[in-house]
Amino acid sequence: MTENTYTAKNIKILEGLEAVRKRPSMYIGNIESEGLHHLVYEVVDNSIDEAMAGYCDRIEITIHTDNSVTVKDNGRGIPTEIHEKEGVPAAEVVLTKLHAGGKFDNDTYKVSGGLHGVGISVVNALSDLLELTIWQKGNVFFQTFSKGKKTSELKIIGETDLTGTQVHFKPDTTVMNTDSFVYEILSRRMRELAFLNKGIRIVIEDERSDERDDFHYEGGIRSFVEYLNRHHALIHDPIVIEGKRNDVQIEVAIQYNDSFNEKIQSFANNIHTVEGGFHLSGFKGALTRTLNAYASGDHIPKNMQAKISGDDVREGLTAIVSIRIKEPQFEGQTKTKLGNSEVKGLVESLVNEKLNLFFEENPSIARKIIVKAVEAARAREAARRARDLARSKGGMADATLPGKLAECQYSDPKERELFLVEGDSAGGSAKQARDRRFQAILPLRGKILNVEKARFDKILKSEEVKNIITVLGAGIGREEFDIEKVRYHKIVIMTDADVDGSHIRTLLLTFFYRQVPEVIAKGYMYIAQPPLYRIGKGKGGIYLKDENEYSRYLLKRVCDLKHIYVHNEETPLESEVLYTFLKNLDLFMLNQEKLQRKGYEPELMDILLGEGIKEKEDLKNEELMQRVHNHLLASGYEINQFMWNAERDIFELVVTSPERKISLEEEYATVREKKPVRIGRSFIFSQEYQRCADLSQKIKEFNRPPFQISSKETDNRETLGNLRSFYKKINEEAKKGINIQRYKGLGEMNPDQLWETTMDPDKRRLLQVKVEDAQVADDIFTLLMGDEVEPRREFIQNNALEVTMIDM
Repeated sequence: MTENTYTAKNIKILEGLEAVRKRPSMYIGNIESEGLHHLVYEVVDNSIDEAMAGYCDRIEITIHTDNSVTVKDNGRGIPTEIHEKEGVPAAEVVLTKLHAGGKFDNDTYKVSGGLHGVGISVVNALSDLLELTIWQKGNVFFQTFSKGKKTSELKIIGETDLTGTQVHFKPDTTVMNTDSFVYEILSRRMRELAFLNKGIRIVIEDERSDERDDFHYEGGIRSFVEYLNRHHALIHDPIVIEGKRNDVQIEVAIQYNDSFNEKIQSFANNIHTVEGGFHLSGFKGALTRTLNAYASGDHIPKNMQAKISGDDVREGLTAIVSIRIKEPQFEGQTKTKLGNSEVKGLVESLVNEKLNLFFEENPSIARKIIVKAVEAARAREAARRARDLARSKGGMADATLPGKLAECQYSDPKERELFLVEGDSAGGSAKQARDRRFQAILPLRGKILNVEKARFDKILKSEEVKNIITVLGAGIGREEFDIEKVRYHKIVIMTDADVDGSHIRTLLLTFFYRQVPEVIAKGYMYIAQPPLYRIGKGKGGIYLKDENEYSRYLLKRVCDLKHIYVHNEETPLESEVLYTFLKNLDLFMLNQEKLQRKGYEPELMDILLGEGIKEKEDLKNEELMQRVHNHLLASGYEINQFMWNAERDIFELVVTSPERKISLEEEYATVREKKPVRIGRSFIFSQEYQRCADLSQKIKEFNRPPFQISSKETDNRETLGNLRSFYKKINEEAKKGINIQRYKGLGEMNPDQLWETTMDPDKRRLLQVKVEDAQVADDIFTLLMGDEVEPRREFIQNNALEVTMIDM
């Protein structure tokens, strides 16, 4: 037996930034996408600190094609003098020592951002390459690092009149699980920072897709509430409250819209306190007290006076609460709840004082807000009476649902499942298919009420909504809903795979997201994934979940049934090699089809891919771009423009395809519409083109026409002269001899089929509903389900080309 000793030898000291590389999640949250984007935030936070101190007004973020990122600002620049204690330049100390920086005294930065306070050294530790450039004291300083250690000394490489800092880093994928930055995530945070720091300009650009945003808001958080309310009809202009109490800077912006939901976001030192905290409590208390005091005075007619609660005054409210404090204390599960208790009274007194004054000076706006709050109070009272009446009549008891709810036998909510099923027909099948021990079925008749457009009292009058509330058994409304009383810990939406089914699913999700969001937050909400296809031959059959599985099945079937010969070779491709080739070819054609819908013809892509156009350097190469130009001209394309774009640092082509007659059916032909298209970064770095470029290399070895196809039983070969005719033939051959059934409705399945494919826990696939970004989710529900038609029309127009299948 080996003695288990614990001595001084067991104590390990991790030098420098080794601790960060050993346990990265302790410093950036995780090593997935969230942690990856946090690296950028850490660098940007340094620039924001310079902005808050008044020394920086421009920050530039660039995502490069190799997934590296550059952050540049025009602040004072990280100090370059020799650090007295460390004996090396201060910039090197900041990059290589944890908790080194200017945030730890009260002079350099009065307040600073950054949730964990670990700074740019962590970014250095987790980067395969980091290049630091500093413009300061008339010189350009430069130093390089790798994996937390310097790879060169800080040296002067030029002269300049500028000041500022630039950090260019590439994440180390031996530590991080991904280096794929998502532009939308970074862009959203940069917009938020631009709102919170009035007057600063933040420019973010993605060289991979040519996306670019320039955020600059002189209105600050006033502009923030206007942005959040852009899809709503507004009741008044924003009310902005600013002030300082005990060295705490406080900013509040308030604006009401005609909706029935509240949107309040709180921040401390630019950190989004998603769990709230004392600053948010202070704001809510002051708002309720001020409105009640105003409503009970002589300003409002007697018939409009009513006791209004906090929920009433926040109906339709959009607000931003932002404070700056020297030493923020964060708590809560995600460390984003402000724990400084003294802040509550400071925010409360400032909002109370300034809002009272505003109401005195603007009685018409005050009246509009009071009217909305009073209407909310009356609706709340009406909803309470409706609930009480329903209970007294037994209207919200299980006994009222004999023909609808098919209850299950188990009593433990953790083991119980509730299926919300579209229509009585599918409901009948589901009732027969289910395992009655733990699966309950609630059929829904038609489309439920769109709760985005309805006040609470109206929601309670909807029969289908009432049934759902009753079956859940946890009450409804902020006052009485109790997530601990929910009777099912799996609530599954099961609708048809058609337009109506998608609409019903969206209406149900809107109800749960707006009225009982705790169900989603707890992870109880799921969407069933019934199969889209059944492939039958004789009595047997298999089910396929979606288009991808369907496509893969067909390709595998071709490999089993056919011999494929390339370039007149005598030996057919081996099955495994053939399947890989056909799978890549299928993906290649699907991405080409997406680009074709945007106006980029396959012939155009063939020319570009044939010339090897893929990287930014290719678009800079005049000789290569001239070859592309000549090739397009020879193929009948009209060259509308061929020019050097100095801003983008590339050559760009604008071309119009030649008119071509295309046969849609044997007896019918049309002329393809001529549309100019730009060959620049936005096209070349689009996901679809980059995938085509990668896939073209994978299929290159076997893309050697002519192609020949024959049965494995006979050697009667059919010859195809090009890749597209070959692909079309492959798909035709794959479908021969089998019965393909595409399901649109659940009612088309027999109970045993429904059980086997969609309800059996051992075989089914369920999609869990999660909210990854509350603001984006809120925007989408408002946009798609709200009253404003114009933003919805614009959304549909902008995304129409992304639709791959329309059910008619």
